[in-house]
Amino acid sequence: MALFAMADLHLSNRNPEKTMEVFGSRWTGYISRIEKNWRALVTDDDTVVIPGDISWALTLTEALDDLKFIDRLPGRKLLGKGNHDFWWGTLGKMNAYLAENGISTLSFLYNNAFLCDGFAVAGTRGWFQDEDSPNMPDNADYEKVIRRESLRLETSLACAEELKKGSDHETAVFLHFPPVWNGEECREITSSLKKYGVRRVWFGHIHGNYICPRSFEYDGINYSLISADFLNFIPQIIHPE
Repeated sequence: MALFAMADLHLSNRNPEKTMEVFGSRWTGYISRIEKNWRALVTDDDTVVIPGDISWALTLTEALDDLKFIDRLPGRKLLGKGNHDFWWGTLGKMNAYLAENGISTLSFLYNNAFLCDGFAVAGTRGWFQDEDSPNMPDNADYEKVIRRESLRLETSLACAEELKKGSDHETAVFLHFPPVWNGEECREITSSLKKYGVRRVWFGHIHGNYICPRSFEYDGINYSLISADFLNFIPQIIHPE
């Protein structure tokens, strides 16, 4: 059993016109490359965490082809929310939709946590480092959003603590947004990470930067970038290292 991760699949099987290929040669044939590389590495006994920007769909119905695509790939998948996952709904509604459509290998990392291969997996979407961050939506209430995301992270981390009682499992945190980037820090998120003694965090969201370090340490926590294009569409193995 192994644990992998890769964020930002940006699938568009229902709407081929909405493709990441317009963002340069790095993205050429990316969906087929994801499938090829995934099948070469991941087995049905493994788990893959996908922390956000999964599908360009606007509704859950529109996302069905992309969810089925992921379901057909080997392994168990834990899906987190990204800033472009507009199809995302309540946990009950999404779980019911998966069941109705015979999708059995997907679970949602949303106000909860999961045990897998020596880890308690926790996480949430996160948000921009501060209200002046580039590309933040003009109509977003920064304080409201970050309070909500901080609460969701705390809920997930508390669930992880409960799940790993009596074991030496490590809490592995997967976020869509980086809590720390380019010298900026989202203190609401990092304070929760430190409160629960988190040592390692994986995140996506960052595109087009292929010369930055794969991992860096900040205030005692190791952060790793796992957006699909940065990984060249090869799932990143988390464990065993």
